Amino acid sequence: MCGIIGITSARGNVVPLVLEGLRRLEYRGYDSVGVALAGGGGLTIKKAAGRIDDFVRTSGVARLSASTCIGHTRWATHGPPTNVNAHPHTDCSGRVAVVHNGVIRNYASLREELEGRGHRIVSDTDTELVAHLIEEGLSGGLGFLDALARALSRLEGSYALAIIHSREPDRIYFARMRSPLILGLGEGANAVASDIPAVLTVTRRVVVIADGELGWISPWEARLYKLTGNGGYMEVPLEEVEARVKLVEWTPEAASKAGYPHYMIKEIYEQPQAVLDTFNGAVEEEDVERAAEVLASASKILVVGAGTSFHAGLVFTYFASRLAGVMTLPIVASEHKVYTPIVDENTVVVAVSQSGETYDTLESVREWAERGATIIGVTNVVGSSLDRESNITLYIRSGPEIGVAATKTYLSQIILLELLAVRLGEVMGALGRSEASRLLESLSRAPEVTRKAITAMEPLAKADARGDVGGSMYILGRGLGYFLAKEASLKVKEIAYMHAEAYPAGESKHGPIALVTRGFRVYILATSDSPEVAGNAIEMAARGGDVVVVKPSDLSLELGVKARVLDAPPTGGDLVLEPFSLIPYFQLYSYHAAVFRGYDPDKPRNLAKTVTVE
Repeated sequence: MCGIIGITSARGNVVPLVLEGLRRLEYRGYDSVGVALAGGGGLTIKKAAGRIDDFVRTSGVARLSASTCIGHTRWATHGPPTNVNAHPHTDCSGRVAVVHNGVIRNYASLREELEGRGHRIVSDTDTELVAHLIEEGLSGGLGFLDALARALSRLEGSYALAIIHSREPDRIYFARMRSPLILGLGEGANAVASDIPAVLTVTRRVVVIADGELGWISPWEARLYKLTGNGGYMEVPLEEVEARVKLVEWTPEAASKAGYPHYMIKEIYEQPQAVLDTFNGAVEEEDVERAAEVLASASKILVVGAGTSFHAGLVFTYFASRLAGVMTLPIVASEHKVYTPIVDENTVVVAVSQSGETYDTLESVREWAERGATIIGVTNVVGSSLDRESNITLYIRSGPEIGVAATKTYLSQIILLELLAVRLGEVMGALGRSEASRLLESLSRAPEVTRKAITAMEPLAKADARGDVGGSMYILGRGLGYFLAKEASLKVKEIAYMHAEAYPAGESKHGPIALVTRGFRVYILATSDSPEVAGNAIEMAARGGDVVVVKPSDLSLELGVKARVLDAPPTGGDLVLEPFSLIPYFQLYSYHAAVFRGYDPDKPRNLAKTVTVE
């Protein structure tokens, strides 16, 4: 989940561009940071544990100049976040510098082997071994590309690599296997990076590198090759894969804070536009219709995702059942192997991943595709691994999401998946044309409901966040409310570092209510499909719980007990609108709780935006 970037340019000093790219990649990891510069017959390396701004302030890196530079921001896997373990890593000679995202599975045996041949391994990382393997190839008389290909043939696991060599100061070598990597193709400058926002200061023309590809860039050229089974490679000239060059619609400004104190609050406020863009892009999309037809013909439907994307998938399972009468099986991606034996050519998989690069989700897609399953991918990134490996891809149109906590992508996923459920209901005959049209009209109002929810709930969420001192809480719901509670509790945990447990409200009497004593916070997330949730609020209040009911303002509940009610925007009893009315309160509460408690909501501890390692 680390972030890597490399830029080589004929237009002057690239160090400031690399540092800016690292800032835009810091959501991928922020344990440590470093850069390597080529020039003057050697390499200059600066690196340290800690965050980028501290590194820039104390290391003197801002005073350096080079036309070729690679950088890295780390989320630790092998070895703790220390100065020594920070990337870049070098070989024994100090002529090869490597930055890496991924995990080398055969690290232990490779290290023992290399040390047995006299290599001095100074860090705890798996990355350093790549530099030593390349060194061996160079020492044996191979050219750099051959040495890199031979090194890659020894690696088991995942990697995205950017590498410089002191003898070729105007080139950056790269390679990818199961970790995201893109090229940015500019005029007199080219770049390689983990994600699109990092290269937007150089170019908006990108190529998504595929698994098993490697190559190099200079300021004037880019060369792409494909690894062969014997550890060699064959050339894939970029001019022959022009269709893979994408013009990114995102602007550098879209990937900046635009005056907001944090990306998270900016992205919360961008949700009405993101929901609108996603709905408008999908409502007449032929692939949505095609996906609905494929789902209707399936004997089994699996819905897979991780984190927030899994929670969006849960909402799809709800509406597929309610609107289309279709049973689906939601699966947490990291547990996908449990279900592999039931997958066959009559299985359709709905795989949800904002980045399209989530490791566990991709592993499930690849494993199930080998068994004949049809894959419907839902992603925010054109050209991502999930996009390329799906039979049908449905795109959300949220623009770049930099904050680690998903906000605008969650509601964008939901409106797209609700739209798919409506189309599926039509195909299955469960929805008549008039009812389907009514639901589509309701969905068209989701952006405005979202806008009203943010405006109305912001002062309430801010006040509640300031009044809370931590501890534990329940967030309970029934039906759709329970699935939304799963996402609400995740936000509170990952951003505010407060223990929040989502639970089906009807299950609370089967154990969890034992924890409720005077002052214990209990949120009741009330939706129009389950008015009986009022009874659960009464039970919690009777035991002294601090009960807060969050509901659409036009939902009538018979409470009759001391409970605070937060009225979100009305939905007319239309369930498809209720996620857009209810979720913004919990996003805003989590954000303000984090800020009030002194935490950075964009960089929650121990987390990274896209989980690209096992």
